[in-house]
Amino acid sequence: MSIPALEPAYMKRDETSRYAEPKDTLGRDQFLTLLVAQLQHQDPLNPMESTDFSSQLAQFSSLEQLFGVNKNLMGIQENLGARENGNLLDYIGKTVKTENNTIFVTDGQTDSSFYALEDRADVTIYIYNEDGLEVRRIYRGWQDAGEHEIAWDGRDNAGKTVDDSIYAFEVEARDEGGFIVPYNTYLTGEVTGVTYESGIPYLMIGDKLVTPENIVEVRKNSGQ
Repeated sequence: MSIPALEPAYMKRDETSRYAEPKDTLGRDQFLTLLVAQLQHQDPLNPMESTDFSSQLAQFSSLEQLFGVNKNLMGIQENLGARENGNLLDYIGKTVKTENNTIFVTDGQTDSSFYALEDRADVTIYIYNEDGLEVRRIYRGWQDAGEHEIAWDGRDNAGKTVDDSIYAFEVEARDEGGFIVPYNTYLTGEVTGVTYESGIPYLMIGDKLVTPENIVEVRKNSGQ
């Protein structure tokens, strides 16, 4: 009688136990039962080689370790998930600044968007709709290094109020020699909730979703 080769029996969840051994794989109790049966029924004239017996015990030891390691990994994963969710919930009700180059227009009103110049530059701002078409071009002239607000009035180049939607902006900034001046873009708003899409967490600023990794500043609102 021989014992079948063992395959790792990883743990899985069920409705009655937090961690349960798969019922369709060889577990610890079944292994020991087969091992004892093999010893009892082995041919006295051809007993199990000591190397074979040691190999079976090594497999059992490996199985035990896999059960323990998997339990520990599941616990660590749950703890990290709970901690992450708790940290994200702490953002709700606070005003955050995040790296972003979009502008939301709601009821004709635009949200607060900014850009930060590394050096003094001659600045022109281009605003595009969701189809990538330019709807507004704003010439700001020469501006010093530092942070500046877009201050868009929500109108297109013809002076008409644009539709409520998501718009993107780009900044063209050049120095006196005509060379490009680097800049960063930001969105500022109050976090109203947390949501998940495809397993990825996002903070909700109005109807806009931003990733926590892009947040560069957090401020408490007045009264908190």
